[in-house]
Amino acid sequence: MPLTIAVQMDPLAGIGIAGDSTFALMLTAQARGHRLFHYTADALSWSTDPTLPAGGRLWARAHPVTVRRVVGDHFAFGEPQALDLGAQVDVVLMRQDPPFDLGYITATHLLERIADRTLVVNDPAAVRNAPEKVMVLDYARYMPPTLITRELDEARAFLAEHGAIVVKPLHGNGGKAIFKVEEGGLNLSALFEIFNQTWPEPHMVQAFLPDVAKGDKRIVLVDGVVAGAINRLPGAGEIRSNLAVGGSAEKTGLTDREREICAAMGPELKRRGLLFVGIDVIGGEWLTEINVTSPTGIVAIERFDGTDVAGLIWDAIEGRARERG
Repeated sequence: MPLTIAVQMDPLAGIGIAGDSTFALMLTAQARGHRLFHYTADALSWSTDPTLPAGGRLWARAHPVTVRRVVGDHFAFGEPQALDLGAQVDVVLMRQDPPFDLGYITATHLLERIADRTLVVNDPAAVRNAPEKVMVLDYARYMPPTLITRELDEARAFLAEHGAIVVKPLHGNGGKAIFKVEEGGLNLSALFEIFNQTWPEPHMVQAFLPDVAKGDKRIVLVDGVVAGAINRLPGAGEIRSNLAVGGSAEKTGLTDREREICAAMGPELKRRGLLFVGIDVIGGEWLTEINVTSPTGIVAIERFDGTDVAGLIWDAIEGRARERG
């Protein structure tokens, strides 16, 4: 059954089609005969409508879109229209990149109002309640030693206990603003000054894991089940392995510990409606993040393993849509 799918994402003109997971999902959806629309989160509007059970209507100024794997000519828009997301759409893919700011949070609140009529992937309330570096605390037994604080003295005590540490924003993404502080603590106070001036929330401090030099594994779960993994290696002179900041990917498998981690969280991810999730594991044993906002990695997994992760995601979405009737 063909579906009408609205993709809430960043502007299509700016994506790198070779590795972009959202673009891969759009290509697969189009190949299956689904109809695609594109809009950005700031195009959402809501108004009261007493004739509707929800008391209102949510729509977006959206473009019908076709996509193709041609660099520089990878999409074509139709004429924009006011697309009713609760009445004219079967599935909304919420795929814009963080930051996880008030704009992002507001979009989840608005989409939650149509979630009883339109399948939203990932579930907007679950996304809002599961920021990458906060939801992971539910699985602290698999994490490296971790501190969340704005207090410099607490960070100094943590450094004294664990040696070298890593400091990063609690709601950061894409490997941005991640700093290693060596055992002597040089510049820790200056770093905390900058962090405290830049972000109102506390920051994440973790024991530095030397095994990061061997890679940071991205494991993708679809509806709570492992679909594949890649190992991301840091670039020269870097501790960050994110592909967005110069890391490279290689083929990998899972350790017994990683399988245990996935088995522990898989049923809960499925229960929450977190259908497409990427988790990050260092050294085969240390869980660092659970990515639910706009996970990536499916193109590289297909390149190394031949696994059609985009197809698995659409199998799950189509199954959910059929259950809704």
